[in-house]
Amino acid sequence: MSTLEEKLHSKIPGEDTGIITRNSFCDVCAPGPHCGVTCYVKDGKIIKVEGTDGHPTNHGLLCPKGQANRQYVYRKDRVLTPLRRTGARGEGKFQPITWDQAYEEIAARLGAVRERYGPSSVAFYSGYNKWYRPFLQRLCYSFGSVNYGTESSSCFTSTIMSWRIATGADFAAPDLGHAGIFLGWCYNAYYSAYLMPAGVEKARERGMKVIIVDPRITPAVEKQCDLHLRIKPGTDCALALGLARELIVNDWVDHDYIEQNVYGYEEYKNYVMDFPPERVEQLTDVPADQVRLAARMIHENMPLAINQSGAALVHHTNGMQTHRAVMALSALMGTYDRPGGMVPGPLTYAHSMAGFSTLDHEFPFEKYPKDAPRPVGAVRFPLWDEVVGEMQGNDLARQITQGLPYPIKAVWAHGMNFRMFNGDLELEKALKSLDFFVDIDLFLTDSAKLADIVLPCCSSFERSEFKVFGGGYGQWTEPVIAPLGESRPDDEIIFELANRLDLDDELLRSGADACVRYMLRETPVDVDYLKAHSQFPQKLEGVKVIPVGEHGFQTPTGKFELWSTVIEKHPGLDPLPTWRDSADDADPAQFPFRLVAGARLPNALHSRLHDVPWLRSLRPVPMADLNDQDAARLRVARGDLIRLSTSAGSLTVAANPTRRALPGTVWLYHGYREADVNAIIPAGHNDPYSGFPGYRSVRCRVEKEAQER
Repeated sequence: MSTLEEKLHSKIPGEDTGIITRNSFCDVCAPGPHCGVTCYVKDGKIIKVEGTDGHPTNHGLLCPKGQANRQYVYRKDRVLTPLRRTGARGEGKFQPITWDQAYEEIAARLGAVRERYGPSSVAFYSGYNKWYRPFLQRLCYSFGSVNYGTESSSCFTSTIMSWRIATGADFAAPDLGHAGIFLGWCYNAYYSAYLMPAGVEKARERGMKVIIVDPRITPAVEKQCDLHLRIKPGTDCALALGLARELIVNDWVDHDYIEQNVYGYEEYKNYVMDFPPERVEQLTDVPADQVRLAARMIHENMPLAINQSGAALVHHTNGMQTHRAVMALSALMGTYDRPGGMVPGPLTYAHSMAGFSTLDHEFPFEKYPKDAPRPVGAVRFPLWDEVVGEMQGNDLARQITQGLPYPIKAVWAHGMNFRMFNGDLELEKALKSLDFFVDIDLFLTDSAKLADIVLPCCSSFERSEFKVFGGGYGQWTEPVIAPLGESRPDDEIIFELANRLDLDDELLRSGADACVRYMLRETPVDVDYLKAHSQFPQKLEGVKVIPVGEHGFQTPTGKFELWSTVIEKHPGLDPLPTWRDSADDADPAQFPFRLVAGARLPNALHSRLHDVPWLRSLRPVPMADLNDQDAARLRVARGDLIRLSTSAGSLTVAANPTRRALPGTVWLYHGYREADVNAIIPAGHNDPYSGFPGYRSVRCRVEKEAQER
């Protein structure tokens, strides 16, 4: 029998060890793939985490990021009390204050800005976390401001725009369980969606074929690929149009589906005729014979399911059009809203899909200010304004700096990260010029150091929230541990501010329980039952899930629009999903490489995890991946210093020669304060359709630096 010392060492729960287990979830990624986490707690502190067995998302598994949650929660730089800035912005000098002092100053100063400049001169912003966003958006509108914006100005929402424009749906996901062929565009799931490879492998065992489109040789390419189309970054649209041409000229498309369900087919057909395989090869570096083979594989292995990424495919200056071109293949082959194809579904709650609808969209917009100015970015990115209706954060720095068409004088932010923007030093400069800036965060980040007041928030293990999961599951979670220091949940901070500002919004001032019940009032979800069974997601009985094949098209034409009747209203934007190179205008002779910022690492997510010791140990210094043949030509070995230069600037990092990188490309992860790649991506290098930055296709020069001794 084990001794007590052995049990304690092994972290075995029991009355004798004083160790208990409580279930929560990991919110490092957001929002859909939140994985269940079982926490081992002793004396009020988490001593171990593991995946929750039977959880509908992760089935007991955790990725490296999730396994490091204990170090993440207990990082030494946690903010544990409200802080007021005492030094210059960015200097990091603060003094602790009470919550009452913080709220008193915040309410007075936000009120003063509203009184002098108008309510829309205050912008409300959310960083990566999404769980509190319905409350924050309603707070913004109840305050009277139209300027609610989020990091979704650069993540995921461009794909939502594409689907809404084409079909009226928020999103569509591949039905791997019934697919005959999987077109894995940007499919790097071992690093970015670790639960997906098991589903792909199961489908392959029953005969599903896999084509992967990726410039890199990823683990997915090595383990799960029948055909690898190794494409030059930023040219995906040309490949999609070329595949469409091959399918059309060989008469491999679904004519009945097109006639009944597709608008603009003839215009689209005429356009793609300009993309024969030989031209596609010239544009993309994908051999013409492989383009033909890929089209034949699609034809011979129907139905077609397509992977999509909320980042990689749309992080180009032609990104939304590229996404439209790729997803148009599902219209040509008749697999949108069909088994084995692309299955549409609504965003259920707080940006998560669970197969049914709530009123989380109506909840904030019923307070949208009347007779207000248009939000930030509406003039520069009018399609974003029409389809999304939020502030486009990629125009925030410009409007703060120029004051046009009206001034932005204050920002209330949850988890602001200026390093996520291209030309990010412009936003840093703009934030320094504000009259007032509040940031709510777990840590004293580089952005928080710019704030006048910093408020400490809770991790997912220290708060309660209502959550939904795919397949019609819901959960009302409970805290695993008490909040560290004086930290408070983001939603409680929002509700208290609504009260301190004396907003005319009784519902928002009533708190989370009342607000969530209000958003769920047209569903059969039993909130009290969920609260009584908080330790595990519950299957929600009676919610209305639309069957595959019955979603229809919520577009002006009532069809899948290859020719967009929404886009055609905007001069200068193309109604068809048209091609253009996404690289910037720099001279290719001077900048012969293509720089790709942000390609996934298994141990990192934006800048959130660079200061977690376990995860940082997997890549201690920022390293740029470049092809080993390019490295040999430059006489660069692993660990040598190289200088990456673009038209916007340069930085020095260590080199990581690898066969995985396509020749002529260089790849660098983002978010490092000591090697901030977004600072050398030109400001203004954005997609005119969505406003998204062109992170992944920037002309670049690579030079070997003199090595440090």
